[in-house]
Amino acid sequence: MNLNYIMPSYKLTYFNMRGRAEIIRYIFAYLDIKYDDHRIEYADWPEVKPTLPFAKIPILEVDGVYLHQSLAIARYLTKNTDLAGKTELEQCQVDAVVDTLDDFMSRFPWAEKKQDVKEQMFNELLTCEAPHLLQYLDTYLGEKEWFIGNSVTWADFYWEICSTTLLVFRPDLLDVHPRLVALRKKVQAIPAIADWIQRRPLTRL
Repeated sequence: MNLNYIMPSYKLTYFNMRGRAEIIRYIFAYLDIKYDDHRIEYADWPEVKPTLPFAKIPILEVDGVYLHQSLAIARYLTKNTDLAGKTELEQCQVDAVVDTLDDFMSRFPWAEKKQDVKEQMFNELLTCEAPHLLQYLDTYLGEKEWFIGNSVTWADFYWEICSTTLLVFRPDLLDVHPRLVALRKKVQAIPAIADWIQRRPLTRL
């Protein structure tokens, strides 16, 4: 153990919502890492945007170094922890589940300004595409306790986060998938995650 090791200083910048930053917040909570959860309002975004690398958030500042892309940040934070998977094979499986979920979530037109177009596209994805993805995930999970290995990984966190957002738009989405519902509840029952869910700002997304 390096007695001279000093924990880095972390500052997370994102909107006042769960969104793409929530996986980072879950990891910080689970690993009991202190950080500055800096939330900006949409009205301030035009002023903040030009100051950031690639003009996107979330951004994680690590001792003044800017990191971007939420999943890259998540992989950085979970590296050398069991959350990433206990073996290289498990780590690849974790990444695959996360990327599968993210591929689907990225198809939603979150920034579409025409409400009728947005609603139509959301409805098509939730009605026609989501059932296939959920069946694949259900089969992959099977009777296991977690998606990968014998302990929780950040793939389980990401499932809980993504499904929470999807349920906002389609509350009955998981009614025929009790195993996926059970996994959500297992993640939510982890003490550090339960504590974060209880005290985080209440937002729709």
